[in-house]
Amino acid sequence: MSNHDEAAENRLRKELPEEVPAAGATEAVDAAPEEQPPQLTGRQRLAKGLWPPRVTRAQLIVALLLFGLGFGLAVQVASNSDGDSALRGARQEDLVRILDELDDRTQRLEDEKQGLEKQRDELENSSNQAEEARKQTVEKERQLGILAGTVAAQGPGITMTIDDTKGTVEADMLLDAIQELRAAGAEAIQVNGVRVVASTYLTDSGNSVGVDGNKINAPYRFKVIGKPQDLEPALNIPGGVVQTLEKEQATVTIERSDKIVVDALRAVKRPDYARSSSQ
Repeated sequence: MSNHDEAAENRLRKELPEEVPAAGATEAVDAAPEEQPPQLTGRQRLAKGLWPPRVTRAQLIVALLLFGLGFGLAVQVASNSDGDSALRGARQEDLVRILDELDDRTQRLEDEKQGLEKQRDELENSSNQAEEARKQTVEKERQLGILAGTVAAQGPGITMTIDDTKGTVEADMLLDAIQELRAAGAEAIQVNGVRVVASTYLTDSGNSVGVDGNKINAPYRFKVIGKPQDLEPALNIPGGVVQTLEKEQATVTIERSDKIVVDALRAVKRPDYARSSSQ
């Protein structure tokens, strides 16, 4: 190349601007490649989606309701299991006796229903309704007097005597006996000369028991009017009154009789606040 050509090339280079690198190339060079996150397996993605759990308010309320329902059902099943376990261990003759007692109670309720229906029919069909109503009023007054303890009563029934030489019999045990007798159809009860009525209460008083504030001592003697065939089995059911008292080392004797006299009376007490709604 000649000197003339070299001078022309140098002059041309001075006149041209310097090369500027492309913007895209500069950014590509300056920006360091970011590190890619590690790839997750299917199981890891599932676990990440399930935890932490995302619970809404509605889901929380439904969960609490289901928990309460499940707890109630569990308690009910446990309660039924406890009741069934006592019968599961009973002998066949005891189960038959319990069924007979239930049948007798059902029959008593049916008889009472028929009696009320008969009274209604007599009032509707009697030619002298006023006289019939008076007779039924007198009879009803007598019945209520027996229940209230204001008149003496006699009839078939049982006498139950509880000997408590160890002093272990408490008021609640005697109350259980009264409740069981009532459920079996007892119509009149007296204990050691104290008439038992709907408002009767029992309390412990040292080595004795108080019945409506009257202190009574062992042996406790129950005079009960009712159907003996219902009263005695009700006391002797498995896990019933007699077995409970015998566990406390008390001795229980029951005698049936065609004539029991309940002559302990209660004074008529006028209510302080209650009045007849017909007044």
